[in-house]
Amino acid sequence: MRAILDIVIIVLDLYVWLLIAAAILSWLVAFNVVNTRNQFVSAVAEFLYRITEPVLAPIRKIMPNLGGLDISPIIVILLIMFIERVIMYYVYPNVI
Repeated sequence: MRAILDIVIIVLDLYVWLLIAAAILSWLVAFNVVNTRNQFVSAVAEFLYRITEPVLAPIRKIMPNLGGLDISPIIVILLIMFIERVIMYYVYPNVI
């Protein structure tokens, strides 16, 4: 059972890195540092969008409009950190 919890922690950590990569790529596209006409950049952007958008969209619906500021990735990262801490401190020690 601990191995399954370790895999869950690893997947959550990986998802945090995907959220950070999606945010950085969106900034790079917005400031015209990278061009989405490039096939590789377009494929990476599409992958990150498809991976992160199902989690970010419901949070964006709940959050008030803050102008051009999108803090939904920060909220998701904080929720993931909370879930990891609950697993590490309360679930993991009680599993045999």
